[in-house]
Amino acid sequence: MEAEFREIDENGSWTAIYQEIRQQSCDLSCKVAKLPENKSRNRYRDVSPFDHSRICLQLGGNDYINASLITVKEAQRNYILTQGPLPNTCGHFWEMVWEQRTRGVVMLNRVIEKGSVKCAQYWPQREEKDVIFEDTKFKLTLISEDVKSYYTVRQLEFENLSTQESREILHFHYTTWPDFGVPESPASFLNFLFKVRESGCLNSDQGPVVVHCSAGIGRSGTFCLVDTCLLLMSLRKDASTVRIREVLLEMRRYRMGLIQTADQLRFSYLAVIEGAKYIKGDTSLQESWKELSNEEDDPPEFSPPPPLPPPREPHNGKVEPSFFPENNEIVQHVQICSLGSSQGLRQRNIIAPQPSSEGGDQVDGHMGIQELTSKAPAISQQEQQQQLQQPQHEMKEPEVTAAVKQPKENPPVPGTWSPLLTNVCLCMALALSAYVCYRTYFH
Repeated sequence: MEAEFREIDENGSWTAIYQEIRQQSCDLSCKVAKLPENKSRNRYRDVSPFDHSRICLQLGGNDYINASLITVKEAQRNYILTQGPLPNTCGHFWEMVWEQRTRGVVMLNRVIEKGSVKCAQYWPQREEKDVIFEDTKFKLTLISEDVKSYYTVRQLEFENLSTQESREILHFHYTTWPDFGVPESPASFLNFLFKVRESGCLNSDQGPVVVHCSAGIGRSGTFCLVDTCLLLMSLRKDASTVRIREVLLEMRRYRMGLIQTADQLRFSYLAVIEGAKYIKGDTSLQESWKELSNEEDDPPEFSPPPPLPPPREPHNGKVEPSFFPENNEIVQHVQICSLGSSQGLRQRNIIAPQPSSEGGDQVDGHMGIQELTSKAPAISQQEQQQQLQQPQHEMKEPEVTAAVKQPKENPPVPGTWSPLLTNVCLCMALALSAYVCYRTYFH
């Protein structure tokens, strides 16, 4: 497999290989997904489940949900690949999880990506604790949340309000995988994959794991392909007999379009090659993946903003004497005021979800950082940097005016004249000039 990877990489033929896979993929019937009554249950018009492998709901008059069951018989592995739930299908999503006896949900996207809603908020957030889906009579309660640098694991209590039965659900959320992109590194991805494996959610004695991104084909397909290939390598006597392209084509018989880009195909090769080293007996790799992934770091939204650059000094750091020291003091005071707002207490604040104009999806409640100051109105990090980088003559007029009104308590800048000395010199110069004029005129 490594030789195959190097050959494709050297020839730069990943796009050609990916196009071959697309052409060889099956084009099967999707009649149920195209029915008028199911149009509102599809996130994307061009991503539909095949009729032969679609999941059928058991409650209500309509059994349709945009989800497909992928079965890998040799590996005894089952996956349910589905789209990110819509606001009107969140209840259907959890009905599917209940009926399929799923224990784990793997989410590979964020609710909002690049300003677009990719998924509804279908699980309770920390400020909510629980949420009830009235249409299907299910209740979810957030028990715990373990936040890492690039993924979050949530423990949920899942209750059927009709039967009063409850179960535990684990929600594995990969938070830094970009749409149509690849993870940060094979190490971070494999560390996440093995976290899911160690939970037992992928075992054959459990219901099929539910995997989704936005459409349920790109990132979801990458996750399932790598897991399947590694499992087949561990089961076969000769691991080299596992062909990634063959496995992908077989999985595409159950759901269309698995893996959306040539980059995702290339990354799948990298992850399988790296994971195969662990399967061959190098058990130290798993600890290495954990260290390389930096999972204990703060998530991007929790990280404090970068420090402000130091104030720009005039004349390349050299202070020249001036007959108007008041101007220098004004500029210094403006710079101190602009810096003051960034030195306040930083407090983490959970932003409540806001409704979105696109399809009515709910906006993700991201953790934000709110700067609180007691002396100056809070301004954004970008505005602070822009103010510090502006030339002195382009300072905003209101800030200069406010600075003038402040009492001048700062000590005089070294190398400048004090106001008293300036006035004495001016008076002496005027007196001397008057004397010279008098002598010249009368003598």
